[in-house]
Amino acid sequence: MNNLKMDLSSNGSPLSPVIIVENIASQLACSPVDKKVALQMDEEDELKYFREHFHIPKVKDLPPTNLALVDEDENCIYFAGNSLGLQPKKIKTYIDEELDKWAKMGVHGHMNGKRPWIFGDECIVELMADIVGAHKEEVALMNGLTVNLHLLLLSFFKPTTNRYKILMEAKAFPSDHYAVESQLQLHGLNVERSLLIIEPRKGEETLRIEDILAVIEKEGDSVAVIFFSGVQYYTGQLFDIPRITKAGQEKGCLVGFDMAHAVGNIELCLHDWGVDFACWCTYKYLNTGAGGLAGAYIHEKHSQTVKPMLTGWWGHEFKTRFLMENKLQLSPGINGFRLSNPPILLVCALQASLEIFSQTPMKLLRKKSILLTGYLEYLIRHYYSEDKEDPEKTYVKIITPSHIEERGCQLTLAFSIPVKSVFKELEKRGIACDMREPNALRVAPVPLYNSFRDVHRFIEILGSAITSAEQTADSTAHS
Repeated sequence: MNNLKMDLSSNGSPLSPVIIVENIASQLACSPVDKKVALQMDEEDELKYFREHFHIPKVKDLPPTNLALVDEDENCIYFAGNSLGLQPKKIKTYIDEELDKWAKMGVHGHMNGKRPWIFGDECIVELMADIVGAHKEEVALMNGLTVNLHLLLLSFFKPTTNRYKILMEAKAFPSDHYAVESQLQLHGLNVERSLLIIEPRKGEETLRIEDILAVIEKEGDSVAVIFFSGVQYYTGQLFDIPRITKAGQEKGCLVGFDMAHAVGNIELCLHDWGVDFACWCTYKYLNTGAGGLAGAYIHEKHSQTVKPMLTGWWGHEFKTRFLMENKLQLSPGINGFRLSNPPILLVCALQASLEIFSQTPMKLLRKKSILLTGYLEYLIRHYYSEDKEDPEKTYVKIITPSHIEERGCQLTLAFSIPVKSVFKELEKRGIACDMREPNALRVAPVPLYNSFRDVHRFIEILGSAITSAEQTADSTAHS
């Protein structure tokens, strides 16, 4: 066994998760869907100790759980990290430290202790820059995602008579869509004419890169800003960030990304890819808690030319900030966009999480993620593929692209029976995942704290959930 290293094939490319799973099954002389395969992969997992850094909820503590259906002392299967990450155990320690400091020092906490309040964000910004593949000076920790998006668009979206459109993917997250619409309205532009949305081809769920590039080539001369998700929240599709960036910039567009579902999920190289600007929240894969401190990025090439349209005290250069002369000396680049002093309790939460990420390269987390998600896909296809010879059999369609380079750890599932009934039955059995209208179940095995056994247990429980959902549907139909 090879400690879950993504073994290379004869041509030097990584072996697919399917081949790895089947190779392990062959060595164990069992079926690839046998629980032994999951246990073996967990045994070999070099990153399994990270799970100990997190609080894993017990099934008995999840409000929808039916205790008659579960062993109440078991940990839940938490596949909702794409919605809200689990709590790192150190968060409470760090928050308690600052509460104690506040109690004992009062105002002196601003300049003292291992986490001086006026420098709290700057103490950890380098850890964040490493995760997104940027220089320290290109990243700021501030506000919430949508606030940061508005601040960035105010500076990057400068419509002219000929170049006035914003290009987005279809079904972008609502807050992104609303923010872009309101920015267009702020400039007095007609939203229907100025918001250009790329739809998937008829009968398809995700966008093809060739279609995205074709629209950029055709419409690019009228587009001021291209703003896409890094990973699409609904479908789980990972967009080709460097190709979209390059194509847009070649047409004279500025290119930005919402990285909320990408940061902490995939390897990012924002600086090297030349992305103009980006923003993200931290409460999903970065595990900082609901409403955690968000991040923003501006490439260094814009540091002297792109200025904030709205300014605040914290964007003033530190060396003269406290002279209080009301003569703005603006920090260059993204640091000039900061408005207020950092909320130290949110900084504590982010520090606890980023320190976990700093213990291993994103490359290793991504390798485990590819195998973990590939294993989930393998089991779903084995048990729940559509059977043309048995049209009555419930089947599951995977909306998320099957190519590993086109997705992160999320799989979006559509069911041939009403998804709400399946979701409710899963919740009764201690599964934490996420349902989105109109017909999607989003499941995200997160490499930091999910195991291969979690994946196998999920599939086992999915079987009983589907059976119960089918029985409910039958009884409703005959009542």
